[in-house]
Amino acid sequence: MSQLSSGICRRLNEAPQEEIDQLASGHTVQLLSIKKVAPTPSSTTATDRFRIIISDGVHFVQAMLATQLNDLVANGDINKNTVVVIDKLACNFVQDKRLIIILDLHVVSRDEEKIGSPTAPPPTQDAPAPSVVEAASSSITSPATSSSTSQAKQPQPQPRTGPSGRGGRSVYPIEGLSPYQNNWTIKARVTQKSDIRTWSNQRGEGKLFNVTLMDESGEIRGTGFNAVVDELYEKFEEGKVYYISKARVNLAKKKFSNLQNDYELSLEKNTEVEECLETTSVPMMKYNFVELSSLEKLERDNTCDVIGVVKEVGPLGEITSKATNRTIPKRDLTIVDKSEYSVRLTLWGKQAEQFTADDLPVIAFKGVKVGDFGGRTLSMVSSSIMTVSPDIEEAHLLRGWYDGIGTDKNFQSHTSGSSGGSFGGFNRNEMRHLSDVKESQLGMSDKAEFFSTRATIMHIKSESISYPACPTQGCNKKVVDLGSGWKCEKCDKTFERPEHRYIMSMAVADWSGQAWLQGFNEAGLAVFGKTADEVHEIKERNEAEYNALMAQASGVTFNFSCRAKQDTYNDQTRVRYGISRITPLDYREEAKHLVELLKSSWAK
Repeated sequence: MSQLSSGICRRLNEAPQEEIDQLASGHTVQLLSIKKVAPTPSSTTATDRFRIIISDGVHFVQAMLATQLNDLVANGDINKNTVVVIDKLACNFVQDKRLIIILDLHVVSRDEEKIGSPTAPPPTQDAPAPSVVEAASSSITSPATSSSTSQAKQPQPQPRTGPSGRGGRSVYPIEGLSPYQNNWTIKARVTQKSDIRTWSNQRGEGKLFNVTLMDESGEIRGTGFNAVVDELYEKFEEGKVYYISKARVNLAKKKFSNLQNDYELSLEKNTEVEECLETTSVPMMKYNFVELSSLEKLERDNTCDVIGVVKEVGPLGEITSKATNRTIPKRDLTIVDKSEYSVRLTLWGKQAEQFTADDLPVIAFKGVKVGDFGGRTLSMVSSSIMTVSPDIEEAHLLRGWYDGIGTDKNFQSHTSGSSGGSFGGFNRNEMRHLSDVKESQLGMSDKAEFFSTRATIMHIKSESISYPACPTQGCNKKVVDLGSGWKCEKCDKTFERPEHRYIMSMAVADWSGQAWLQGFNEAGLAVFGKTADEVHEIKERNEAEYNALMAQASGVTFNFSCRAKQDTYNDQTRVRYGISRITPLDYREEAKHLVELLKSSWAK
């Protein structure tokens, strides 16, 4: 039987406000109940909230689980009668009642019997009833109404002394902020500060900036406009901790932020920002890292945190924005991790121009956007954060792994766009034959599915295997022949000649059947060993030589990494198989694989 912290529930229920901070961690308790709180009819948030009952074996009290711990419930890490140690808690006041919020915990044991015969502690003036806890959840997640009368009726938090000893002002966890509160102070670290951005349209012009603020409970985005930019921009510095108060709490505009918070702060002229020198209780950064091998499970346009070793750095390029017609610098990195996958990650603007990485650093990326061009790619957005060689455990472990054995690994890739040319995306251990791919109906779901196969080219549609493309690096859009030049509508530029790029359709077969695969420039380069410009020139100059080149490509076997996805054309839905990676057979590697197979348990 686990030893519980006897008496802590009663102390939490009765402790004076000034003593709550002293009881914030180190308590062993049992979870008697975990219950999802039903949202109110006016709530617009999709974030689940859980009410828990904690017991010290003598008494029990009710509390709320911070939303960043919801995964513990979803994954079954905590359930009824689990014994945990509370590593961090906070206490707020809603409707003049005490509300305990569990911010962090770790599991001691599961599958315990109920310990003791706990009862409710003797009632105090501010002991929360179940309805109050549910009301607290609603106040944290429900939007403010526009009615001034309704606002006046909302509960106001009672002031308490914050950790800095600033009496008379409430120091709240970011997790607890809501539009119904106005007398609060948060103690938060600035993890990101944007550049000042300007705009001009029919309604006028202006400027804005935003900051990402973080404490031990969560993150929130703050935005200031126009005069507030002049007042507050220089006060914020990335990495420093501040007391912030007198800002307005609004519903978050998810279009502009990828933070897991339903609210955001509107910084105003009277917003107070004061640097805090006591920073030990505020973490530097919180990550929820996703292994690169798991990116296929994420939908396009989702955001995620990743950490990887920069294996390759691409040259500085640029694209022309269709919306603003301005050129934007870009640079592609190839990062790898312990899952033995690589992915292309794109930097933009000043980050792309200033990036240098001669020593293959470990970089942590927070809030990068997932793309699905040819598989899976990642891209920095305005709210993303990049930290080079962070002083965190994951970075140290990854550095040691890569320097020890990672440099000899053959990394697989989700996409044909990665730099490198080693075509490591082929997964020999998960190779599927073509009839299996079709019978399994890969690609018939709502999202793309990936597979590896070995097949022989039987026929290439030779009528049109390339198109005239814009020669601007990173554009690749089809250009129009004006007679006097070639016009790119996207770049709004005219060129003397285009750069042809492959766009191929080929029938391939293995012992089980046949399939049509669609390939782009990398596929054509692998099949013909020539650029699309060279092949186009042969076709224009000598049709017989061109036909001979097509014939030579037939009968050649390749390893393919493919992407299966539904495509609808003229109201007909079918599955298209796109080539993500293609590489000729490496017979030495194939022989090595067969030797390993003969030594495996399969051969025995």
